[in-house]
Amino acid sequence: MAIDYNGDICVVLETQHRTPGNLRAFVQASLRSVRTGKSMDVRFSSTEKVEVIPLNTRKMEFSYMDGEDFVFTDPENFETVNLTPEIVGTAKDYMIENQTVTITFVSERPIIVELPASVILTVKDAPEGVKGDSANNVMKTVTMETGITVQAPLFIKTGERIKVDTRTGKYMERA
Repeated sequence: MAIDYNGDICVVLETQHRTPGNLRAFVQASLRSVRTGKSMDVRFSSTEKVEVIPLNTRKMEFSYMDGEDFVFTDPENFETVNLTPEIVGTAKDYMIENQTVTITFVSERPIIVELPASVILTVKDAPEGVKGDSANNVMKTVTMETGITVQAPLFIKTGERIKVDTRTGKYMERA
């Protein structure tokens, strides 16, 4: 959710309701400013009112790179949105062309790019496993088409497609 905090629109990243011993209850919240991109921890009393700002989410496809910016297209009306690397964040490590992502908007301004739980990527470079190195579940570092490195089993070869967990960055299975 997003709230109006001190005249600035902030996205609520995390909340925790606390009731310490003999003190009044309060809510500890971690907020990120949409305008500046900075995160802050804020303490709200249990009686304090906040203005909730509606969020709008849309499924969009990653189309291409335009210099440093990422261009996304809405598959329904073909409207395009350019996002900076700061907004895309770590999602860029898992995005390939024509991949569908969920973009959250506040007041028609994109703020968060969410990936699916797992993506299928092609292995660009996988060194050969050393013979006799298979006593346990031995992993090797492989480079994906997006440039990230993933720990994968020894049997994975260059050109294969594997499923990668976007939350942890770990190998899941062959695709």
